[in-house]
Amino acid sequence: MTILVTGGAGFIGANFVLDWIAAEGEPVVNVDKLTYAGNLANLASLSGDKRHAFSRGDIGDRAFIDALLAQHQPRAVVHFAAESHVDRSIHAPGEFIQTNVVGTFTLLEAVRGFWTALADDRKAAFRYLHVSTDEVYGTLGADDPAFSETTAYAPNSPYSASKAASDHLVRAYHHTYGLPVLTTNCSNNYGPYQFPEKLIPLMIANALEGKPLPVYGDGKQIRDWLYVGDHCSAIRAVLAKGRLGEVYNVGGNAEMKNLDVVHALCDTLDRERPRDGGHRKLITYVKDRPGHDRRYAIDARKIRGELGWSPSETFETGLAKTVRWYLGNADWVAQVKSGEYRRWIEKNYAERSAG
Repeated sequence: MTILVTGGAGFIGANFVLDWIAAEGEPVVNVDKLTYAGNLANLASLSGDKRHAFSRGDIGDRAFIDALLAQHQPRAVVHFAAESHVDRSIHAPGEFIQTNVVGTFTLLEAVRGFWTALADDRKAAFRYLHVSTDEVYGTLGADDPAFSETTAYAPNSPYSASKAASDHLVRAYHHTYGLPVLTTNCSNNYGPYQFPEKLIPLMIANALEGKPLPVYGDGKQIRDWLYVGDHCSAIRAVLAKGRLGEVYNVGGNAEMKNLDVVHALCDTLDRERPRDGGHRKLITYVKDRPGHDRRYAIDARKIRGELGWSPSETFETGLAKTVRWYLGNADWVAQVKSGEYRRWIEKNYAERSAG
């Protein structure tokens, strides 16, 4: 038995592959295009492990995906591959449409062809799990109830719109063709191996170099924070026990303002790697992102009630693990902070004057 994972060299995908092999021991065929955020160093601990087969390629390449499915005959596909950074989607939305919409469509078509030809027992057991985001639901007011699986979609960025489109395609392939799909919509992930364009690893990287910690706007945007290891266990639960065609929201029960996240991170670094005057002195307010959603929050009662899943980490324990991982993996951080990383930081922050 084998599963096929797309985007398995990226942040969440790599954590899932590592978690899956440790928890399940089942072989993984790992497909990744290895764009800037895909990094084989994330999977270094699996070097020589016969349960992990890596294949570099694009989910938008139908012939490539057809060949992999035919060769490996997976019992399930777990689809992580996506462009995922809102700021990048503002600068270059076309890449998000190509990967998240066209790529997902191409993958669905390939999987549908493969699944249709399976013998009845294998066809009944097959699963396609689509990993998405809470950002498809739009933004919440301070007193609005958290996003549930029935919240209407209202994406506000090119990124979230492209993910919403992919979610709709997955839903349509279940209702039209009977493809056995499952969808998860998660909140903000953090943890090991995250590319340092996202809030927490960016702040860690800058703080360790004594650079400014850029906080957008007033820093009062609210997100629910989910430790990536908890996300991986949720996906395993949905894949094993989820009801076909259903959506499961996955959250960390940790709704926090961005500024409070940065404060907590500074305080954690003060304990782990003290700095004269403390790390909070590095906080700098910069021009906000266009159309920045004010609040996301996840209602995860469905996955808890149906599948018995809830997060194991609090934000405090997850953040401590994350900081310690980055402090202990300086070589990984140095490797990913390549020319591509420097170009992105310059492009995204050069025009954001301190506020």
